[in-house]
Amino acid sequence: MSTSSSAVQEFEQQQRTSAVLVPTQPLYWSIVREIWEFRSMYIAPALAAAVFLIGFTITVVHLPGSLREAMAGDPMKLHEVIQQPYNFAGLLLMGVTFLFSFYYCLEALHGERRDRSILFWKSLPVSDLTVVIAKAAVPILILPLITVLVAVVLECFMALSAGAAVSASGLGVANYWPHVGLVHLWLMLLFHMVAIHGFWFAPFYGWMLMVSAWARRAPFLWATVPFLAVGILEKLMFNTTHFVALLNSRFFGAPENSGWPPDHLHAFTLVSVAKFVVNPGLWIGLALTAAFLYAAARLRRARGPV
Repeated sequence: MSTSSSAVQEFEQQQRTSAVLVPTQPLYWSIVREIWEFRSMYIAPALAAAVFLIGFTITVVHLPGSLREAMAGDPMKLHEVIQQPYNFAGLLLMGVTFLFSFYYCLEALHGERRDRSILFWKSLPVSDLTVVIAKAAVPILILPLITVLVAVVLECFMALSAGAAVSASGLGVANYWPHVGLVHLWLMLLFHMVAIHGFWFAPFYGWMLMVSAWARRAPFLWATVPFLAVGILEKLMFNTTHFVALLNSRFFGAPENSGWPPDHLHAFTLVSVAKFVVNPGLWIGLALTAAFLYAAARLRRARGPV
């Protein structure tokens, strides 16, 4: 009898030890939850890429004629003609990601209060700060990486389609492939998406997440009206546009004398990366982001369903 009791106690002790040793990884699973719930974060760029690929495939028949015309003139013209569709593809995916990031941030915390699912999520052993950080990771890191992955697949199909059209026309792919430079394009896109659309825009994502946790309704208005009000008041009271210039520098790049390269879309070099890392505006923005996310976590803890 004592042997059986000892065996049961030993088994229970092993179970408790195993439960302690196995990490729950709440942040990881919170991010997975966001990806699972907001499936449009990868469906939207995939659909945009599919539409662009169909259009490119239809118009690629005109590519050999454009190449012959460019080859007869300036070699730089040839390079521009070949890379232009790939640049357009990258810009399209950037725009889709940019719009979805704003929609996601305004919906992320407000939506769970509106459909009352917050009552269930709060019952789980996951802190509000962990939930908010997981939601912030989506526009700052997850969406940029998804966009780059979709762009890689899209541009591979574009290169194969264009290469086949050029080869069939008798020009030979040797006049096309050397000017594509897919790896360099992908590195530039990765730098731009993570650095600019991720960390550089992080204060706006943090602000919108905070508004999403606070607003009872119409989070879009509460997120945008204060910016408009500050800009209009500054213009009326002081006849200056410093606040508008600050927003403009945040969205379209800082002035040249700040050390930040003005053409950051095509500025993937070690020098430009170093300038970005040491830029004071980056760290000030990240500090504001941390403050907004902390406020969003506190608001999520205090707010209930709307």
